[in-house]
Amino acid sequence: MKNFPSRLVCVLVCLLAAFFPPCSFGGDGKAVLNPETSAAPAPEPTPEFRFSAEYNIEETYIGGSDVARGRHDVNDFDESDTVVSFVVTPRVSFGILRLGAGYERYSLGFDGAGWPLPNTMQAVNLVIGLDTQFSDSILFRIEAQPGLYGAGMDELDWDAANVPFVLGGTYILSPDLQLILGIGVDVNRKYPVAPGGGIRWRISSQWVLNAVIPTPRLEFEATPQLTLHAGGVIKNQTFRMSDDLGTWGGQPELDHAVLTYSEVRVGAGFDWKIGPAITLSAEGGYLVWREFDFHRTDIRYHYESGAPYGTIALHGAF
Repeated sequence: MKNFPSRLVCVLVCLLAAFFPPCSFGGDGKAVLNPETSAAPAPEPTPEFRFSAEYNIEETYIGGSDVARGRHDVNDFDESDTVVSFVVTPRVSFGILRLGAGYERYSLGFDGAGWPLPNTMQAVNLVIGLDTQFSDSILFRIEAQPGLYGAGMDELDWDAANVPFVLGGTYILSPDLQLILGIGVDVNRKYPVAPGGGIRWRISSQWVLNAVIPTPRLEFEATPQLTLHAGGVIKNQTFRMSDDLGTWGGQPELDHAVLTYSEVRVGAGFDWKIGPAITLSAEGGYLVWREFDFHRTDIRYHYESGAPYGTIALHGAF
């Protein structure tokens, strides 16, 4: 497989502390200036600013596996899935804004034998969202990811523009039990609206059932710094193909077609909190489902066999 570019995100941190004039209290309980500072007027308090953000750098490798369409098999191709994101989360009067960017790239090891499946699928997108609170028990999120979702290194043009978005809410039944409901909307999918959500249930002091799509899992908090988990990862994205994908292969209906790519992984791993703002995660398991669906042309390559996978990531918030 060809090497893929690594992209890192630089973090800028700024913090202004508020300063207040020294004072003491008189016998009547009223505040009076310290005699040492009474000769000069008290300075106006300076508003406090706090920079907060979250980030994720993740790499997954999947071994050789197979898909097929009728008698056409595409065999023994591997996959590299690279994810980088950085989101600033400033607090405002009506909630928490989510402003940032993301990049994801699938590199598939077809070596020219996988036509009409693309060797590369990638997305470069902004993140524009809001977390807000309707009451003590109801939290709400809306987030759009406008960007370019295309195939190949040279296919990220405006024809590949798309604006998928998610709507979700959390109902807090108790500190140990929350219900999450949501939908994801992508007009390029065969079914544009996809349901999501689940439950988060702290079963005991160490066990948590975090059964929320797209990453449902069971967690065991071995120590305050180390959490073990087992569960799944569900991927589903759409990408715009090149203008001549089908022409040179005798299937012009694939030119500029939309491909929906789906996969499901099942595995186990750990999250190790190295510091207040950095967590190292690792996971291994098996790819149990994969599909390439050109749903507008009725061309679909379905799962034939899976393969082991491994994931390593650095992520955190500050």
